[in-house]
Amino acid sequence: MSDGLHIHETPPEGAGPDWTVPQDWSHYDAQEHAVWDLLFARQTAQLQGRACEAYLRGLDVLSLSRPGIPDFAELSDRLTKLTGWQVVAVPGLVPDAVFFDHLANRRFVAGNFIRRPDQLDYLEEPDVFHDVFGHVPLLADPIYADYMQAYGLGGLRSLEFGAIHKLARLYWYTVEFGLIEEADRLKLFGAGIVSSHGESEFALDDPSPNRIAFDLLRVMRTNYRIDDYQQSYFVIPSFEALLKATAEADFAPVYAALETLDDLAPPDVLPDDRLFKRGTQAYWRNKTARAKP
Repeated sequence: MSDGLHIHETPPEGAGPDWTVPQDWSHYDAQEHAVWDLLFARQTAQLQGRACEAYLRGLDVLSLSRPGIPDFAELSDRLTKLTGWQVVAVPGLVPDAVFFDHLANRRFVAGNFIRRPDQLDYLEEPDVFHDVFGHVPLLADPIYADYMQAYGLGGLRSLEFGAIHKLARLYWYTVEFGLIEEADRLKLFGAGIVSSHGESEFALDDPSPNRIAFDLLRVMRTNYRIDDYQQSYFVIPSFEALLKATAEADFAPVYAALETLDDLAPPDVLPDDRLFKRGTQAYWRNKTARAKP
């Protein structure tokens, strides 16, 4: 999803009507493959015992530990045999309707460029490392794979209600920055966390953010940050519960209810929230204080 970043209004030159482009794997140079290998080694070492089991299992069954940027054709062949998904290359961010349609048809769109060596820790637009390392391993899990397709179908329906910005919050707080309770511990599963060296520590260890039990309406009321670590993370009990809460929901009354409720700021805590941890918000207070003249 666009998340407020610039996207083209029509497919750029070289892209098909569905916005896909060839990955052109043979054109990656040695430095680009080396950036992938460095990021992969750093993140996999950090994620042991921190990422959920389904994510770590996906890294293994999809053979993502092979050196170099994965070839989407080979990756899709392995993934399709497991859950019917494939990975398709796009030139950058795509319109919401295009994004939803790909998900609804079990196609995950991934950027075909990789960040420069001086961008290892932050990149505004998602690259092939974020998209493939962050998102694709969980698509090897049948239940999560079903959730992603259900989200795409729900996204297409949201166009009728003018509610994309509300549904985007569900994607943000699950697919990108979700936590899961596993064996009485909080674990990482959101792609924005597992692909980030800093946030994969911050989300679990820092006292600043709230960790709040997932509730569909609560999540869809809550704004989010796109410029820094999150002020609140939402914790799902399982992928089965997440799928049930979304795939079986009638979103028409959800959108109607949201129209009667105020939006919430990222750090807000409600009296009926079930908290795993109430955050101090110290990280952001200190950052704001340093930014004042």
